[in-house]
Amino acid sequence: MEEALIRSLTPAVLGILVRRGADFAAAEDAVQDALIEAIRVWPEDPPRDPKGWLVTAAWRKFIDATRAETARKRREEHTEPEQGPVSGTDDTLQLYFLCAHPKLTPSSAVALTLRAVGGLTTRQIAQAYLVPEATMAQRISRAKKTVGDVRFDQPGDVATVLRVLYLVFNEGYSGDVDLAAEAIRLTRQLTTVIDHPEVAGLLALMLLHHARRAGRTAQDGSLIPLAEQDRAKWDTRLIAQGVDILQNALAKDQLGEFQAQAAIAALHADAPKAEETDWVQIVEWYDELANLTDSPIVRLNRAVALAEADGPRAGLKALAQLDPELPRYTAVAAYLHERDGDERTAAELYVEAAGKASNLAEREYLTRQAARLNRKGPPHP
Repeated sequence: MEEALIRSLTPAVLGILVRRGADFAAAEDAVQDALIEAIRVWPEDPPRDPKGWLVTAAWRKFIDATRAETARKRREEHTEPEQGPVSGTDDTLQLYFLCAHPKLTPSSAVALTLRAVGGLTTRQIAQAYLVPEATMAQRISRAKKTVGDVRFDQPGDVATVLRVLYLVFNEGYSGDVDLAAEAIRLTRQLTTVIDHPEVAGLLALMLLHHARRAGRTAQDGSLIPLAEQDRAKWDTRLIAQGVDILQNALAKDQLGEFQAQAAIAALHADAPKAEETDWVQIVEWYDELANLTDSPIVRLNRAVALAEADGPRAGLKALAQLDPELPRYTAVAAYLHERDGDERTAAELYVEAAGKASNLAEREYLTRQAARLNRKGPPHP
């Protein structure tokens, strides 16, 4: 049995335990113990009914833990069920809502979602976020306590769930867990339990971005700008899938920010060459996105698109209306000044932007642009 199958059963098993009377924190611990046992046992002795096996194992773990805690003796009255058919009730959506509860910080919501819904171990999550396992364990423990008194059948907020999944996706890859792929898996799972155009829009956005993954970095790990990426390395299957999902979502005429972002990504993916990109239409989609979100980051990205559509002066004019303290503002200013022919100002801004970069790859890229201009080399899109 693949580990992916075991993890995919996590929400259903956890939901069954909660409905049988287990509190969320204790049920989640029991399910994790059962998952670890399944990974150890199933390769040699695969069960006929994987879900039933996990429910039985998790319930036993829960009962054992409960009996060891005298304050919860009343739970000993529960009769341990025989392994067999389990409830067909799907509690996946409620688990998503619970793990993305407004009481939680974004980082706690992400960690709890990966563990309770994604089925990842605390160690795997800690490795993915490059923090000590003990630190991640404390974060998850606090998150479970925070939502411990929330009723399992309370309505949740789809928008909050989607933002948590998008946070997971943007973490990309580190350790032995590919968080981008995990976010796609969880969002696919969410589309099976809720029919909402923004859920589909987020999935489309993830697929379209993920399709370009192989072209984003060189062999030495350095960043490759979108305009210079080898488009033959893009995954055309994922692009086609993302576009199809997006078109179906847009047909419902309930536009949301993830659908608009996906539309922009689709226009980039649709261009055979960078110079064939439909920048006019991308600007129009940024206008839609700005109306939906009123986000200064969206307006920053729109300034770049406007420069491509109407020239660098138009982009600089739009940029001048924004707060210079915005993330990547200085890098955008450097690029637009270079496009406008002011290479000296651009070189100075690239140096300044490198000092503000949030990661090493971005810092090295911006430093190279400054060095290139100082050498008066050829333009670099």
